[in-house]
Amino acid sequence: MALRRGVAVVLTVITLAVIVSFLGIIFIYLLISRGPSIRDDSTLVLRPGGDLQETMPDDVVGQLIARDTTTVRGFVDSLRLAKRDPRITGVLLMPSSLESPYWGKVQELRDAVLDFRKSGKVVVAFLEYGGDREYYLASAADRVFLLPTSALDLAGVASYEVFLRGTFDKFGAYPDFLQIGAYKTAVNQLTQKAFTPAHREMTESLNGDMYEQLVRGIGSARKKTEAETRQLLDQGPFSPEDAVRTGLVDALAYEDQLDDRVPQLRQGGEMRRVDGSDYQRVTARSLGVRPASRIAVLYASGVIASGKSGYDPRNGNVVGSDTFVEQLRRLREDDTIKAIVLRVDSPGGSSVASDVMWRELMITRDQKPSRPLITSMSDLAASGGYYISVPAQVIVAQPGTLTGSIGIFAGKIVIDGTLAKLGITTETVKSGKNSDIYSSFSRFSPEQRTKVGDYMEGFYRSFVAKVADGRHTTPERIDAVGQGRVWTGAQAKDRGLVDLLGGLDTAVSIAKQRAHIPADEEVELVVFSQRRSFYEALTELGRSSSAFSSWGVFMDAAQRRAVAALATPVTGFRRGEPLALMPFAFVR
Repeated sequence: MALRRGVAVVLTVITLAVIVSFLGIIFIYLLISRGPSIRDDSTLVLRPGGDLQETMPDDVVGQLIARDTTTVRGFVDSLRLAKRDPRITGVLLMPSSLESPYWGKVQELRDAVLDFRKSGKVVVAFLEYGGDREYYLASAADRVFLLPTSALDLAGVASYEVFLRGTFDKFGAYPDFLQIGAYKTAVNQLTQKAFTPAHREMTESLNGDMYEQLVRGIGSARKKTEAETRQLLDQGPFSPEDAVRTGLVDALAYEDQLDDRVPQLRQGGEMRRVDGSDYQRVTARSLGVRPASRIAVLYASGVIASGKSGYDPRNGNVVGSDTFVEQLRRLREDDTIKAIVLRVDSPGGSSVASDVMWRELMITRDQKPSRPLITSMSDLAASGGYYISVPAQVIVAQPGTLTGSIGIFAGKIVIDGTLAKLGITTETVKSGKNSDIYSSFSRFSPEQRTKVGDYMEGFYRSFVAKVADGRHTTPERIDAVGQGRVWTGAQAKDRGLVDLLGGLDTAVSIAKQRAHIPADEEVELVVFSQRRSFYEALTELGRSSSAFSSWGVFMDAAQRRAVAALATPVTGFRRGEPLALMPFAFVR
């Protein structure tokens, strides 16, 4: 009897503990789900910086410590909601060091700031550091303040190319590559010691167009002519005092002085700050918004490769064709989706994986013509990234997006000379005339080069034909703007590779129009971007090479990106696989 009472007491205690724990979890959930308390006359504080993310970080570190990371879309949505939120009276924009060498995402944020200003609410920018991208974004604000001890590092746009041929020669290695298109210059970084004429022409064109975009943006924002702005940029970088004297910034101040300098930031008697990461918890429903229709946003962010999506220590996010196809097929089965926006931020990669993804997008487009497919380009949609963009009925890009690069290359690094310098000898036994075609111990024979070249020519013709079909033009016209050449979004629009300039919001507006959704109707954006579990990310990290991770920590983001881009053609894909991958350049 005593034993039964004891067991009953224990079971009762366990049951009560379970109930209390369950109620505690519910209470905490309800407390968190309420989100932050936002008072009237609040100022939204946004801090874009680092390597602006299209999607939430998917690596181990990101899953552990970057849960509050604000994506590009997060910043844009915050501004869009704050525009109509009566509790928000202004925005304090505080760009920190932007690590990306590209401009598309910065332009997306800048467009959102300019759109917010149409509400009549004030936007104040504060710069602790004012580089080119940071200042370009800040210039969209009503007023720009600079830290009194910080220079304005604004002088124009420069690009830097890295060539490895001399290094290979010293080590006795030989980069044996073939390319289709004089402008397919990713190969040049391995095979040349300096610019070829076509490479220099393309680089100067890209650099010059981005400079003109910078000039026009700053001139318009600071009420200066383009000639005045160019003259100013030639005087940079600027001391804090010169930045004020020239009218590039409005005043020097510390952050705590801003509410005294701008009374609109403290309409309630004090600056009531709402951090952007907290404000994201405020849903559209809390403002009385009830989306009636659903539009899918399918992300293709990262280097394109066969297999599953993942994270590579050298290259960051990897768009796996298997994962992409799986997502797309799941999307097709959802009859509640009224339109699809493909959001591309990719320099390309595997030509085979790109073709697999292209095919699935074509099936999706043709299966249900009433469901429009629109492409929105971010920083990059080049080579394989452009390949997967062309099934869309409409392509939207930012003026500073890098796109095009219609061309491919293939090859290998031959290291027999390097081994010989080390006293290492090799011998090959082969069955089959060309069984050693991709061997790292011998160069392509003339016959092998012809064989590889013929295959590449066939793939290039297919690439051009698919683009021509998607863009409703002739292969001859596409070949004329192809040949591996990279264009800015603005240049691509002039050449028919892009339809409209704008960001994701522009693409969504077009999707709504083509899906016969009223322009003023709110829609729910359903994100298709499969994130791995922490276990999956940890498992993949264990499989990854630790060599890059071990010395990569001593490099900044730009240096890591450069090394990754140069190493990827050799290490990142299947042996002998033709690559639809754009070249890399430092752009500052």
